[in-house]
Amino acid sequence: MNKKKTGNEHILLRTLGTLGGGKGMWILAAVFAVISALGMLAAPAIIGVGIDSMFRGDRSFTRLLGYVALLVLIYGVSALFQWLLGRVTNRISYLTARDFRRRLFRKLSALPLSFFDRTAHGDTVSRFVNDVDAVSDGLLQGLALALSGVVTTVGAVFFMLALSPAMTMVVVLFAPLSVWLARFIGRNAQNYFRDQAEIVGRMNGFAEEIFEGRREMKAFRLAEPSFQHFSEMNRTLYGVGVKAQFYSSLSNPGTRVVNNIAYTVVGVAASLLAIGGHLSIGGISSFLIFSTMFAKPFSDITNIMTYIQTAAAGARRIFRVLDLRDEMPDAVDAPAPDAKGDIAFAHVRFAYDPVRPLIRDLDLTIPYGKNVAIVGRTGAGKTTLVNLLMRFYDVDGGAIRLGGADIRTFRRADLRRCFGMVLQDTWLFSGTIRENIAYAKPDATDEEVVAAAKQAGAHDFIGRLPGGYRTHISDMGEDLSQGQKQLLTIARVMLADPPMFILDEATSSIDTRTELRVQRAMEELTAGRTSFVIAHRLSTVQGADLILVMEDGDIVETGTHESLLAQNGAYARLYASRLETL
Repeated sequence: MNKKKTGNEHILLRTLGTLGGGKGMWILAAVFAVISALGMLAAPAIIGVGIDSMFRGDRSFTRLLGYVALLVLIYGVSALFQWLLGRVTNRISYLTARDFRRRLFRKLSALPLSFFDRTAHGDTVSRFVNDVDAVSDGLLQGLALALSGVVTTVGAVFFMLALSPAMTMVVVLFAPLSVWLARFIGRNAQNYFRDQAEIVGRMNGFAEEIFEGRREMKAFRLAEPSFQHFSEMNRTLYGVGVKAQFYSSLSNPGTRVVNNIAYTVVGVAASLLAIGGHLSIGGISSFLIFSTMFAKPFSDITNIMTYIQTAAAGARRIFRVLDLRDEMPDAVDAPAPDAKGDIAFAHVRFAYDPVRPLIRDLDLTIPYGKNVAIVGRTGAGKTTLVNLLMRFYDVDGGAIRLGGADIRTFRRADLRRCFGMVLQDTWLFSGTIRENIAYAKPDATDEEVVAAAKQAGAHDFIGRLPGGYRTHISDMGEDLSQGQKQLLTIARVMLADPPMFILDEATSSIDTRTELRVQRAMEELTAGRTSFVIAHRLSTVQGADLILVMEDGDIVETGTHESLLAQNGAYARLYASRLETL
């Protein structure tokens, strides 16, 4: 329990250290809290003076009206500064949310690809939205209550000491019991708030998977099982949420019981002091109001703890990402890569999982300008070569060299600028057709964009769209067919016109007639440039200068289409199996 306590306090202290607005906003919030609280504290003193005045026989309407006017003024000023306090804490909260999201986005840009491969996208989005909102809302409510509560509590003690030190000690002695009770309940509730944030992240990840794969879900008649799985997670979230709220809500009635006992003792003691002539009737009224004001922040501990626990649970998940190790930084004085150099895999070793090696000892040199095809069964390691070449992952052993230099000595941006890549899984964003094509070259002219689209075979279908190149498409291009989306990504890389190409099943979703036209365009574009083609359709690689046949991460055969067929080995078997499926 102590470790959890220390961990929670560390998270809260770290969160407070990252609050937006700087010290100036904090000082301003504290000033507004003090002025607002002093106004609320001054009112009971004036009420006591007014009561004593009337008990002494001074029942002047003018004097009474003066007390009322003064109270209205004090309460008005207090309300004004309470409103200003809310504005300042709002600003602190929203600046904190802005800074957290900015730091998260920058962090995600610096994380290695392995993080995204093992983390559900929905869970990552949940940290951006739900967890940041939890921190923001928790701080917004918790800060305002905490600032006002601290000032009110301290001020009430001073006013009570001025009236009766003995009764003040009675009130203060009950305070530790309220604090202990709230902390005891809060520690138990914190575990449930943490679990609640984790479950929300998993639910978002599952929901995103279902939305993206809704066609497959319906095709395999898995709508009901998916709904049952989601319902089970929802029930778990409900149970954890109820427990979190139940435990956190125990604090309020618990502290109220303690405060009511203290209030009763104070009432009895005040009556005895009044009988003995040590305290006036107005003094009793003022003291009872002050004791109530002193106790109120302890009653509010329930809300404050709930807000803080929710914020801490969200902050924990945010810091878990922010504390991850970034990609190895690029060298400051990194040389520029030779985009027209030979590519050499020198005894490369690599594994996604250390206990399951994938590439054991890859040794291969590819002269510049060669059209290289990589073939093999699913899971053979074809796409892994691309990941290593683009430095989405770094090799575990050996080296990959471009123009004789280890690619790890280059800046990643410079290295990736040497390649144009088209993947089987297309990626488009919410925007116009033109913006999606020009993504790789934002300063491209309209003529260049149209020329690239024509070269990729996308111009005809674009012309049939209502707005042509200005047609707005939804996120991930849901308004287009898979083939049309792939044509747009091909047009994008053609517009970039890079020195080298990586085509990973680039034409897998295109009809045969369009594929032949695109292949001719790609052959013209890649002529004299290094290109890597990953394909299951062996008909698309027959004209390659070099074919690499991969099995279990190793290159088992190399050669041209004709020479590999003559060897009657792995490639010949793969080719025969493709013919059998036709």
